[in-house]
Amino acid sequence: MAEVTLDLRGIPKTQAYETLDEHVESVLAGIDDPIAGMATISALLHHGFGHLWTGFYRVVEPDRLLRVGPYQGTLGCLEIAFGKGVCGTAAARRATVLVEDVRDFPGHITCDARSQSEIVVPVFDGSRRLIAVLDIDSDRRAGFDAEDQVALERLMRWFERTR
Repeated sequence: MAEVTLDLRGIPKTQAYETLDEHVESVLAGIDDPIAGMATISALLHHGFGHLWTGFYRVVEPDRLLRVGPYQGTLGCLEIAFGKGVCGTAAARRATVLVEDVRDFPGHITCDARSQSEIVVPVFDGSRRLIAVLDIDSDRRAGFDAEDQVALERLMRWFERTR
């Protein structure tokens, strides 16, 4: 199959995420490797929506440490402790963290000074074990909202089918 990276900008967000969901299911059909899923999903999200940074931080020490995984964008932070920054907070809480203005988030870790807003979504495997967090940065304030949160949480359920 010839994979195509979709441009989802300029269409209604609900339709964009529905199209993305269908595309992810098609491209990853028959795949149950979480790293392949992370690489593919980060590329599709990043290029589809034109985000500043899109990628995954993998759990390498449960309840202690995240390490950068597949991503798109400039260099990311290599490691983040649970409870530190937006990614570490989402990992520790095991819940999505949506930040409208990163300057207002105590302890925000700046990997790219252009980042203005951020959303971080926990990623669980089929046993509900936290395996990663999805981190997306925008160069606009309030770049993400509740609709993004719902859609991204739905998209991350793909990983519940991986080994």
